[in-house]
Amino acid sequence: RQVQFEQNQKGRIAFLGGSITYNGGWRDSLMAYFQQRFPQTTFDFVAAGIPSMGSTPSSFRLQRDVLSKGQIDLLFVEAAVNDDTNGRTSKEQIRGMEGVIRHLRRSNPMADVVMMHFVDPGKMSDYRNNIEPQVITNHNRVAQHYHIPTINLAQEVTDRIDNGEFTWDEDFKDLHPSPFGQGVYAHSMIKFLDKAYGATTSTEYQITPHPMPDRLDPWCYDRGELIDIETIKPTKGWVYDANWEPQDNTGTRNNYTQVPMLISDTPGMVLATKFRGKAIGIAVAAGQDAGIIEYRIDKGEWQRQNLFTQWSSQLHLPWYFTLANSLSPDPHVLEIRLSEEKDRRSNGRACRMRYVFLNGY
Repeated sequence: RQVQFEQNQKGRIAFLGGSITYNGGWRDSLMAYFQQRFPQTTFDFVAAGIPSMGSTPSSFRLQRDVLSKGQIDLLFVEAAVNDDTNGRTSKEQIRGMEGVIRHLRRSNPMADVVMMHFVDPGKMSDYRNNIEPQVITNHNRVAQHYHIPTINLAQEVTDRIDNGEFTWDEDFKDLHPSPFGQGVYAHSMIKFLDKAYGATTSTEYQITPHPMPDRLDPWCYDRGELIDIETIKPTKGWVYDANWEPQDNTGTRNNYTQVPMLISDTPGMVLATKFRGKAIGIAVAAGQDAGIIEYRIDKGEWQRQNLFTQWSSQLHLPWYFTLANSLSPDPHVLEIRLSEEKDRRSNGRACRMRYVFLNGY
């Protein structure tokens, strides 16, 4: 995007990821870098990091949180920490990350992407055992397929700690890096950008579209969208709360409190909605009273999904549960009901839906 920034003198740069993107630090340093590197350019920066979110949520919220802001020239995306710690399967990791890239490139074929892999103790252990972390292998498959550069901070930080340059406990401190760790990230990213941009571009250079290869996975989430819960009509046993907020003094996340929710804590009451799409799921606030839902599509067999996560006792965690992901283009009906059973760690049987998410055709 050097041509765009220098010749057109405007640019929109988005940062998509989880809490390491949401928190201050490396992202602020990069914004300052772009403004210094291209002083005549007017930038619009889109901060689209949300804690706990990996590639699956990113693929479905991309339209609302990023593309709705206008044409994106450059996207920084990360999901290696949350895709791993949240237990997403290899298939989900590829479908989510590929969905982000294809959706972005369909909106602007000239958009550039930089993919980062951030560090956590599990990845450090893998590298020390001469194993590439599976999530990094999966994300790299997508990056290589779409000719996207990657910055592997997980390997760099591990190597530099093992080389005695700094320590994890005293310097880097956590997977949410200390200011020192944020500086390590920023320095590596800026070094990469300096190498990529080089000298001032000639006015003869033209911005050309990136090629769009065939999908790695035909069911990737490349047409993801969030459906506002207000569009689903409550049935008996389900209540629409236009401004839900918790009453149990546990934590929340942005956009998951004082917002519309469709709620039930009554087992057996069926909520039904019609839809079209390859995939469907629900985005919920999974708190300490999260229950177990039963669901089926087109009168098929009832299936179960436990909404209680390993972090639910601490906060009403935003969580994306994919209920089906390889559906025909025909109209479908999703039915959901609360189970009588509950997770032994939960103190209730609640389901609080913020969105239904769809992957369209």
